[in-house]
Amino acid sequence: MLLKSSGFKPNSEMPPKFTCDGENVNPLIEIREVPPEAKSLALIMDDPDATRGTPWDHWTLWNIDPKTQYISEDNIPFGAILGKNSFGKSRYGGPCPPKGSAPHRYVFTLYALDAVLKISEGSESEALRRAMEGHILATAELIGMYLRK
Repeated sequence: MLLKSSGFKPNSEMPPKFTCDGENVNPLIEIREVPPEAKSLALIMDDPDATRGTPWDHWTLWNIDPKTQYISEDNIPFGAILGKNSFGKSRYGGPCPPKGSAPHRYVFTLYALDAVLKISEGSESEALRRAMEGHILATAELIGMYLRK
């Protein structure tokens, strides 16, 4: 599978528009080469550089139609379910590392699944990860960077 964005190049700085210093909207995400046997997709965006080494969840979505080729900017695909991020909200929460810290990585991981997940809207990523166990057909990753000035 392939995962990319027209909003930023892989392993490069994400524009402030997609962060807490800007409009705090999700970037356009492009999805390609999903396995034909996939029944749904899930997406987790997290910050593995968060304090104390625990990834900070910024965005979780699941039960995305496997035919989805784009997740539009500031939008989620019809029928997708939003999970709760580490900010305690069921929405996208853009990069917002502490001022003065080194640049943080923001990892968008897409999962192709052989099932439609039966977990409640607003569930946290831990529940999503448990529900995906044994159902992952393929993954793709896109990393953006951000440093607050």
